[in-house]
Amino acid sequence: MQIREFEMSTNNPSFLPDVSFVVPCYNEEGMIGYTLQRLHMAFVKAGYLLELVVVDNGSADRTGEIINEFAAHHEGVICHHVEVNEGYGFGILSGLPLCTAPWVGVIPADGQVDAEDVVRLYEAVITTDGNVLGKVRRRFRMDGLYRKLVSTSYNVFVRMLWPSLESIDINGSPKLLPREAIMNMGLKSKGWLLDPEIMIKAHYMGMRVMEFNVFSRMRGNGVSHVKVMTCWEFLRNLLIFRFSREWKRNFQEMAGLKLRTMNQGASQISAGESKSVVRSRA
Repeated sequence: MQIREFEMSTNNPSFLPDVSFVVPCYNEEGMIGYTLQRLHMAFVKAGYLLELVVVDNGSADRTGEIINEFAAHHEGVICHHVEVNEGYGFGILSGLPLCTAPWVGVIPADGQVDAEDVVRLYEAVITTDGNVLGKVRRRFRMDGLYRKLVSTSYNVFVRMLWPSLESIDINGSPKLLPREAIMNMGLKSKGWLLDPEIMIKAHYMGMRVMEFNVFSRMRGNGVSHVKVMTCWEFLRNLLIFRFSREWKRNFQEMAGLKLRTMNQGASQISAGESKSVVRSRA
């Protein structure tokens, strides 16, 4: 794993974010600036402190330059540069340890979900007891027919392998959950399997899924990185994950974490919730 030294936009120890989002990006020079600006403005307007851990996942374009420039002018932005792209999940896994807020989420760099919907997702989860995974369901999608067919087939396949999962849009992001929970999951998937891995492990940890409908627009710029081979990778890795010995071992680990997560969830985020609610009413 080759990682360039990351830069923080601030060394202010008094900056205590309410929520952190990992934003993985690969050759997103056409969208990343817009996405970061929209997220920043939406959370500032709502009165919350947002931490953005932006992972340049081995980009060959100007993505790294753009996020460095954004970080230089905005507090709470961490730029993390990965030399070699080892997959979508790898970018997220490299960024998660840098998150410091009580709530941690993952959001794509493509800007297809409105930033205001991301704020509403955060406001929904902080009203809970903390034993929850909040996520969006792309109920209204402007993707092309191919992407819709791939997504529908993929979700049906996942539900066949894990029929007790609550979500019907497994890869719908952003996803948001308590920091303690996501750090305890022992996430391993370096590729596109990371989304279902989060969902499956949250399920076996006894976490509720809070899912609500959003409008998902077409990309404003750039290209999707989901290709035909990506679909085969999805299916192959799902089967390996479901029937491997490692899965059985993970199941036992998640079952062991279930009670601890339920007991710790509320206490881990109580301070962050109180601060956020007070700030939002100010």
